[in-house]
Amino acid sequence: MSESEAQCVTDIDGILSLLPHRYPMLLIDRVLDFHSHEHLSGVKNVTVNEPFFNGHFPQKPVMPGVLILESLAQACGMLAFKSVQDTLTDSDVIYLVGIDKARFKRPVQPGDQLRHEVSLRRRARGIWIFDARGTVEGELAAECEIRCTVRTV
Repeated sequence: MSESEAQCVTDIDGILSLLPHRYPMLLIDRVLDFHSHEHLSGVKNVTVNEPFFNGHFPQKPVMPGVLILESLAQACGMLAFKSVQDTLTDSDVIYLVGIDKARFKRPVQPGDQLRHEVSLRRRARGIWIFDARGTVEGELAAECEIRCTVRTV
């Protein structure tokens, strides 16, 4: 693994070139660190302008847990895409196929930076299995196990 690969920052343009998600469903803003087939760190900057805060909850805005998991799943997708991007075609999509052991430990609110830490546990029979953690200021916000697969559409 090269030094440049271990410190591979990916900005929003690089993310948009790999993930099919767009506003308002794009929930990762930057990749901070990447080790092919091993680990990826990224961030989602949470702002009060997010459309879901209008209804969740108007008096005390909290990022919905399902969107925290989606954000972590997108980080897993980035790890998978960046690890095999040379072998993918424009018709390939990475689909979320399962989330297990999801736990929420603290709310994520406007002004927080949700940091993604995702690691590839194993890859078997076309299924990628990841351990995913979301933290805010070093404090665990959510953790889960995520499964993805690559399909041609």
